[in-house]
Amino acid sequence: MTSDSDVVICNPLRTPVGRMGGALATLTASDLATTTLRELVVRTGLAEGDVDDVILGQGSPNGEAPAIGRTAALDAGLGIGVPGMQVDRRCGSGLQAVLFGAAAVATGGAQLVVAGGVESMSNVEHYALGLRTGIRSGGVELMDRLDRARATAGGQSHPIDGGMIETAETLRARYSISRADQDALAAQSHRRAVAAHHAGHFADELVAVTIPGRRGAPDTVVDRDEHPRADISPESLAARKAVRRRADPDATVTAGNASGQNDGAAMCVVTTRRRALDLGLTPLLTLRSWAVTGCEPEAMGLGPVAATAAALSRSGLSLADMDLIELNEAFAAQVLAVLAEWGIAAGDPRLNPNGSGISLGHPVGATGARILATAAYEAKRRDARYVLETMCIGGGQGIAAVFEAIR
Repeated sequence: MTSDSDVVICNPLRTPVGRMGGALATLTASDLATTTLRELVVRTGLAEGDVDDVILGQGSPNGEAPAIGRTAALDAGLGIGVPGMQVDRRCGSGLQAVLFGAAAVATGGAQLVVAGGVESMSNVEHYALGLRTGIRSGGVELMDRLDRARATAGGQSHPIDGGMIETAETLRARYSISRADQDALAAQSHRRAVAAHHAGHFADELVAVTIPGRRGAPDTVVDRDEHPRADISPESLAARKAVRRRADPDATVTAGNASGQNDGAAMCVVTTRRRALDLGLTPLLTLRSWAVTGCEPEAMGLGPVAATAAALSRSGLSLADMDLIELNEAFAAQVLAVLAEWGIAAGDPRLNPNGSGISLGHPVGATGARILATAAYEAKRRDARYVLETMCIGGGQGIAAVFEAIR
């Protein structure tokens, strides 16, 4: 049962998820965040005096939009009185932003927070070190921020030269996960995402994004996720080559059974149930518990196991009580390893019924908030009570949150 003081999630929404270099590639992270926030304001009627903070996750921030929650608030027209910030907990950033917002509301630090995340992986820059002190001889090496962060997320003590794909292969070997099972899970994810689109399951959460035309060309409206593919099958996936086949002859992780590199944004309103009702908002979920835990950086995909155990323990609930389970698909091997620990089948109807990272994509800073939006409306559709959202995090972390649907 909910009370007036419960922290609730209201009016979650998101942009379509674009492929890296695809439909949304001409828009910066700031563009995506501002577009989403403007639409949230339109749908909710929120004004400057209603919003105490804007907290956005972003895995690859840069100097073009520092503290991106603040720049989005300014550019969306909320006024100079609304502060904002950026949160980086890698893949968990979008969910962590929501949880920080919930903590602020629960402790009286704020009455209402807009929270979520954004990422434009298409526009993540290359960078060079040492330029301030001068380069005496030789050339300057440009590093890809995306690739570099995957290798360094474990710090100097846990370097992972092969990045996150190496950690997925570690779990594949540790849990004896077959290539066929990985491809089957990936195909299932695409099948579910495509079916969800056809059924209109994403209609309430999607924000159409307009891409300005160039050189007199008409504008383009993007209103559908770009990553899911109807032509994916286990057979077509089996033809793809493993990414690390040269380093590991037993490698099985391919571009087809791993999450994509993507662009997108997602946000929601975090406030109390009483405040939501006063402002005419639509609360869909109330937060019951959450947890963040650490694990081996080399096996970062197991992060959801400990985080989920902690969140469930704090809520007094079990996996059996969960009516909907959203486990982000960083890699099929990683998902299957977590499911093995949980004792849950890959085909469980509670698990990612509308697809997840492999099919819908994984715009790192936005994913946690994207999943939350999808889960909130799915819980309403199926009259679910308890919802679990959890994901692994590069560098060896896990994050999990338990929500109760508001009926």
